[in-house]
Amino acid sequence: MSLETNYLYLKSHPLCADMDDEKLLQLCSFVKVHHVCRNEFIDYGEGVYSKVYLIIKGKIKIAEANDLGDELIKDILTEGDLFGDLCLTGNPDSDEYAEALTGNTILLSMHVTDFKKALYNAPFMALNYANKVSNKLRKLEGRHADLVFKDAKARLIRFIKDWARTDGSRIGNKIVLNNYLTHSDIAGFISTSRQSVNVLLNELRDSGMLFYNRKQIELTDSLVWN
Repeated sequence: MSLETNYLYLKSHPLCADMDDEKLLQLCSFVKVHHVCRNEFIDYGEGVYSKVYLIIKGKIKIAEANDLGDELIKDILTEGDLFGDLCLTGNPDSDEYAEALTGNTILLSMHVTDFKKALYNAPFMALNYANKVSNKLRKLEGRHADLVFKDAKARLIRFIKDWARTDGSRIGNKIVLNNYLTHSDIAGFISTSRQSVNVLLNELRDSGMLFYNRKQIELTDSLVWN
């Protein structure tokens, strides 16, 4: 992949938004571009070869499974986000994995050692990284509070609201989501069963709060923004 392509991809990512051209060009030589297919797993690496990934295009699921094969979905990531060895220790969580939810997903990767050098040499990038990690922690705190204080229906509505705000498209007076998540994906994220998600989505559809099929979900403004 050419340095020009690497430059354009880096320039488009929020993590590098405030970097000057000279530092961006230096960073280009350290990054690798990955074109990932739907349902393909992404390796975090280990040691000095552990990696940080920037999402340029597509959706990524971050999850882990227990000994029985039950999946816990930790996060659903979209363009502009990042994942991998975010602690920058060279020892990423061995139980965690990343999976592409969409076809033609485009990622940039850097080895942790190179990424740490980039943060050291580019204070604005380091600040953007700190903000990204802080936002992830706040999301985790919010999910924990939801598990304690909200029932499955309230958690589902909260999940759809957040999904719409980050990934929805306004069409007329509706917000439309491309439905790249299965009922099992949603169930894993809000900690309930696939059957419960199916029942609750039908309830929301019957009440007029949303419409959904395998390809998309449509929401009214009142559901998304109130």
